[in-house]
Amino acid sequence: MDIKAFKMDGLGNDFVIIDNRTNKINLSNEQIVKICDREFIGCDQLIIIKNNSDTDASVEFFNSDGSPSGACGNGTRCVADLLSKEKNKNTIIITTESGNLSSEILSNNLVTTQIGIAKTGWSEIPLSKNIDTKNLNLKLLDKENNEFYGGMAINVGNPHLIFFVKDIEKFDIKKIGPQFEVHELFPEKCNVTIAEVINKDLIKVKVWERGAGLTKACGTAACATAVAGKLNNFTENKVDIQFNSGNLSILIDEQDIIHMKGPVSNIEEIEIKL
Repeated sequence: MDIKAFKMDGLGNDFVIIDNRTNKINLSNEQIVKICDREFIGCDQLIIIKNNSDTDASVEFFNSDGSPSGACGNGTRCVADLLSKEKNKNTIIITTESGNLSSEILSNNLVTTQIGIAKTGWSEIPLSKNIDTKNLNLKLLDKENNEFYGGMAINVGNPHLIFFVKDIEKFDIKKIGPQFEVHELFPEKCNVTIAEVINKDLIKVKVWERGAGLTKACGTAACATAVAGKLNNFTENKVDIQFNSGNLSILIDEQDIIHMKGPVSNIEEIEIKL
């Protein structure tokens, strides 16, 4: 089976995008895993574009382990840019499992997407028990086995766990991520972020993504970290989230709606032979 597809990324957070609006392609879990495998095509998430009569398109997100993902901020921005060029308009509305997301395509490959309102209630995230979501009191070990306690839980289309630390370089995200992704508190697993507040305008992060592993950038993690920073009074309503390959700018407006702005790559057309 030959499939025409696109390859894009936002700050290195990369995607294979398959347009299913004309050609109906049904992929098995094994085929999704194969496409995402770095030994084959390789990506953090696979995105399927589908027809929608009310919006510009619907999308489905799949993690590299084949599991579905409720939201993907960088992926949404990439698809919005792709559809913008196709439809020759700068405002794109995409239907996701998390609702309809509106994106504005700006100059210089910048796209801003309205992500919605974060959920902070324990049952909305969801957590397995009623607990203070602002302080889960989870034990975190640094590289020298020093103990720290904390962790915040927030849902931005999918569950997130954020730890604020003084120096993220002292923590091994490759070890911490898999441990907390499957923590019993998170029945649907979670994305794990280690965050360091540089100043009120900048937070530096490392992210382990649920179902995808270590990722160069994660849009919803950036949004969740910005919300966590604001709730802790570390930051105000606007903050940059710094990944290794660049920043995402997060704005939380007066209605608590999250807006995420950042770059997207050029569009690469590829052919997948399954």
